[in-house]
Amino acid sequence: DVLWIGARTTVNPFSVQEIADALQGVNIPVLIKNPLNPDLELWIGAFERVYNAGITQLAAIHRGFSIPNSAPYRNKPRWELPLELKSRLPNLEIINDPSHICGKRELLLGVAQKAMDLNFDGLMIESHCTPDLAWSDAAQQVTGAGLQALIAQLVIRKSSTNDPFVNNQLDQLRDSIDALDAEIINLLAKRMDISREIGEYKLAHHITIFQYERWRNILQTRTDWANKAGMGNEFARRFLNALHLESIRQQTEVMNRK
Repeated sequence: DVLWIGARTTVNPFSVQEIADALQGVNIPVLIKNPLNPDLELWIGAFERVYNAGITQLAAIHRGFSIPNSAPYRNKPRWELPLELKSRLPNLEIINDPSHICGKRELLLGVAQKAMDLNFDGLMIESHCTPDLAWSDAAQQVTGAGLQALIAQLVIRKSSTNDPFVNNQLDQLRDSIDALDAEIINLLAKRMDISREIGEYKLAHHITIFQYERWRNILQTRTDWANKAGMGNEFARRFLNALHLESIRQQTEVMNRK
């Protein structure tokens, strides 16, 4: 009824192409799991290869990524990647696989609920009549009754509402966010102006672009500021790293000018 390409195959474009070639002329749904490593382009490439073979019934399975420091999960969810996939391929359905993300049945509900809150199209949850006797992945499987209980606890929310009052309130809040985003972009532009000015001084005085101690200080202090403002470490570090890379790019342009 349906085929799926596993994570260890998705990571190999040559294997995916062989499968795509074999599927030409077949009209059957194909599910494609994310590759083991967090590589969105590799995942999208798998869809393109199968689609080009004439398979139009496609869906993604988000099973998490095999990267270090995934605790408490078996595979790190990296939610931003399936969300970016959805923004790039808006008609593609995405199914979340809490079992392979969690690796432990006691974590399944939290991940499944988050997937539903992020408007995923479905869940793939492993069940077994006697999970502890399963030949593989025993710790992440639930009984049929456990699966039923888990599904009953999920809160399924709507993606939109027709309530004019609620929509009006949301529009006002979104307008506020739009104004703040514009202000943030302007502030970032001013910061980059200063970065370029610093680049001018470094160019004139033969100073390297990157100074480790300065960067370490920025990373530590700004992460502390973000924590005190209620933002998480991971977000703060990703934001600061992106900001730092852009600053380096700006200063590199100054250094390389003729």
